[in-house]
Amino acid sequence: MVELQKLHNQDVHPSWDTQNYPFYRAIWIECAELLDHYGWKWWKHQSLDEEQVKLEVVDIWHFGLSMIIVDGKDLGELAQTVVEQYDNHDLPEFRTAVESLARAALANKFDLQLFVDVLRAIPMSLNELYGIYKGKHVLNRFRQANGYKEGTYRKLWQGREDNVHLAAVVRDLDAFSESFLGELHDALERRYADG
Repeated sequence: MVELQKLHNQDVHPSWDTQNYPFYRAIWIECAELLDHYGWKWWKHQSLDEEQVKLEVVDIWHFGLSMIIVDGKDLGELAQTVVEQYDNHDLPEFRTAVESLARAALANKFDLQLFVDVLRAIPMSLNELYGIYKGKHVLNRFRQANGYKEGTYRKLWQGREDNVHLAAVVRDLDAFSESFLGELHDALERRYADG
């Protein structure tokens, strides 16, 4: 995932790691979007959109991973920590876990333990994180290649947002297959061309 994140970030800016991008800000904004898909309003009926919740978690991971890379942390040690922390403590309540992660982001930090708490509270396995991350990576690079930064990209295709198309296509593919990235890109390309 680290190598894929570097590729995407280089699409945005070749020297992305020295631009002082406010990744922390993106994290807390994504936390708010995540809660909207999960539901938090006690005064009206809301339905959980689990696919979109998981995509928002992956969006948070993109920015958190970017912060980890820029900070130059030992990635092997961090990976081991994530695996160890995944099952080692009480299950948090989802909304509280998201708010804790957002609070850390507001302090310009990405707290890996708090992120793992969010994963566990959904629940979302580390394999799901990896598979959905790869899918969102392809969509993010697809967006950049089709004018996202310039403002010419169409986010709605056939009346549905591109994230919805992504979720539909990923269901039929094996994220652990060597051909996954190419197959997903081709499927998105076909859907985008159909408008």
